[in-house]
Amino acid sequence: MDVKTVKIGLSELGFGAGSTVLRTTGLGSCVGLVLYDADKKLSGMAHIMLPHSSLARSREINEAKYADTAIKRLVFGLEEMGSRRKALRAKIAGGAEMFQMVDQSYAMRIGPRNVEAIKSGLKEWEIPLIAEHTGGSKGRTIEFDTDTCELQIKIVHQGELVI
Repeated sequence: MDVKTVKIGLSELGFGAGSTVLRTTGLGSCVGLVLYDADKKLSGMAHIMLPHSSLARSREINEAKYADTAIKRLVFGLEEMGSRRKALRAKIAGGAEMFQMVDQSYAMRIGPRNVEAIKSGLKEWEIPLIAEHTGGSKGRTIEFDTDTCELQIKIVHQGELVI
């Protein structure tokens, strides 16, 4: 069986059905969010860069870039593909603090703020967070297998794991 790979870039999102792997690279302070419906074998992934769309500098925003708007786009996209909202589950990875500073202000802690914003958004949408691998100071690449619902995480200079 041929497995299709959908590559998701920085501030992008994508969807998969059946034998599809969703992949994103270069997760530092960014967070890779996967929403999936295990029964229908549907999934969506976003490479989220910032916690909230209120940080946008213009009126026209890239919805995949922000936690609040990316969650909404993933939910609606999966519903359009035939999923029920109650069937959706989530997995996340990323949110590292790539630059350690002695006096780091809250505003500079983008990684942890991204993770907090995603968790808050998932709670609002009543989507259970099944697994996460967040924090630390290393970059990550992730691949989500829509058939198995496994999220493979490759951590720079540390190996890999599956959640």
